[in-house]
Amino acid sequence: MREDVSAAFDRDPSATSKLEILLTSPGLHAVWWHRISAFFYVKLNWHLVGRLSSQWGRFWTGIEIHPGAKIGRRVFIDHGMGVVIGATAIVGDDVLMYHGVTLGGKTLERGVKRHPTIGNNVSLGAHAIILGDIVVGEGSQVGAGAIVTKNVKPGTVVVGKL
Repeated sequence: MREDVSAAFDRDPSATSKLEILLTSPGLHAVWWHRISAFFYVKLNWHLVGRLSSQWGRFWTGIEIHPGAKIGRRVFIDHGMGVVIGATAIVGDDVLMYHGVTLGGKTLERGVKRHPTIGNNVSLGAHAIILGDIVVGEGSQVGAGAIVTKNVKPGTVVVGKL
């Protein structure tokens, strides 16, 4: 929890203290709520409890993270309202995402990986949409409003539609 608070404080230039981040950051709270929901959903295989828990997190934060998604360490969601992270998404460590980001699927097929994998140290701009079982490589930046449906090589900057 300490490293999450520190990561959020380091990435939010408007924050005046770690206490402020701890008490007021919906992105931080959503990640913590996800970790609890994922415990029920993945570790205990209590899918209904995990889904109910994640819905409460969505209600309180405006950020929807499916409890089946895998979220790395020190992930920070800044101005997170409207973020949606799908069931089979994988988000690496030290990822920064802004409001309205969607990590969505392109198929309704069950039992397959349908959502993106986001590498470590990736930045996802406001309203970026990343769809399908693709990989956004480590250290990449996806610009605000970008629509990404193909793999992104590590260290790449993506804007517009790919």
